[in-house]
Amino acid sequence: MTSWGEPDLRGIWPLNHLISTPFQRPEKFGDRRFLTDEEFAAAQKSAEDRNTRFQSGAIPQADAGEATRLTSLMIDPPNGRFPELTPKGKELYEQMRGSYKPGQTVFDSPDDFDTWDRCITRGLPVSMLPRNYNNGIRIMQFPGYVVIVLEMAHETRIIPTTKRPALDGSITQYLGESRGRWEGNTLVVETTNFNGKPAMTNLGVPGSPALMPATPNLRFTERFTRSAQDTIDYQMTVEDPEILTTGKWSAAFPMKLDNNYQMFEYACHEGNTAIRNYIETSRFERARKKGGQ
Repeated sequence: MTSWGEPDLRGIWPLNHLISTPFQRPEKFGDRRFLTDEEFAAAQKSAEDRNTRFQSGAIPQADAGEATRLTSLMIDPPNGRFPELTPKGKELYEQMRGSYKPGQTVFDSPDDFDTWDRCITRGLPVSMLPRNYNNGIRIMQFPGYVVIVLEMAHETRIIPTTKRPALDGSITQYLGESRGRWEGNTLVVETTNFNGKPAMTNLGVPGSPALMPATPNLRFTERFTRSAQDTIDYQMTVEDPEILTTGKWSAAFPMKLDNNYQMFEYACHEGNTAIRNYIETSRFERARKKGGQ
């Protein structure tokens, strides 16, 4: 407990250990949430082999973390598969642009990229899901506030935990507006007032669908429960009935304490040539094709 009597969530809780656990469940597991002993042993071997290759420089990507017994981070729908989109969701998907959009080859201006490409924000809920690098999450607590610092992409969520009026619905933000409350030993955070611009999720999350839209009406509910000295049981529920046929989905996983983890500045804008390179390459390829070369 903190000195002022709240469950203590303070510390650094990187998600590196979840890199090898897919967000969406492989279909072969059906409704099964956990691996068998044999499957878990194979997953451990695969992660160890990948980490060995990474340490040797044989592969450039970040390491694979460690294996978990989870077949997926997603727990609802029961099959662990991302819900189908409604007709409105499919319409919004077609309007999405970005480097993660399958089949998109035309890049002519910054409007052809999403908020993550442009180093504006990764958005929510995706900022609370693992990536294969820069997975640091630091939680700080003060009387009346919980603060969550995200290594990717250089953002801080300031969450009041005392009663206060809701933000006017006309005020929308990239990360929405969060309100927290304590239910016993669990911190419950509800976030609304989104602007609908960031993707709900994309391939930046291992095992995620390629790209999924969101609307300003999205409601994001999180539950943080300190279940052991080194563990927070974390659960998220995302509601957006306008675009999800099931109306919502949920994910759950353990967050592991590692106060030796080093969080670095995610200086995405500094020297970021990705947008320019995409545009220059796209224009070059189209010009060459037009010229018959």
